Amino acid sequence: MRERFRDVPMNAPELHPIIEGLFGEYAARYGDYFAKDAEVELNEWYLPPQGLFLVLERDGEIIATGAYKPFDAQTAEIKRIWTQRTLRQQGLAGRMMQALEQRASLAGYRRIFLTTGFRQPEAVKLYLSLGYEAHFDLHRDPEEYSLPPYDGRLRFTKTLDVALRHSA
Repeated sequence: MRERFRDVPMNAPELHPIIEGLFGEYAARYGDYFAKDAEVELNEWYLPPQGLFLVLERDGEIIATGAYKPFDAQTAEIKRIWTQRTLRQQGLAGRMMQALEQRASLAGYRRIFLTTGFRQPEAVKLYLSLGYEAHFDLHRDPEEYSLPPYDGRLRFTKTLDVALRHSA
């Protein structure tokens, strides 16, 4: 079994079914809740040096993805964290997050920002386990964040460890 991380352009043909599947999972969880403010994503946001789209391959098959783009001059925004459904709960998303943090640090970012939806408790658990700070009340029912004045997104930040720049 051979695994490797590989940089790819966001519009790479091998990513199309994965991204479609990811958005299908969002639709199954949320219906059209987030459709009202569908994101515009530009490929150039995810190109080095300011951005990155990363895949984890096992024996040539993509088993996990993740990306970051600039949020501001000092902050990278993590996007598109996905793990193949049959391989979940095996630490792949955590490995992807650590790889993205290291690469963002090497690119000069000092902080990470990310959001997840109010119906993704497994993502909340992952980000908390990796040292991310929640910018919402963890003791409230997450469904409350789907109601005004909220937008359904649960926000997290993390300050990157400068040592990550030297461990590559």
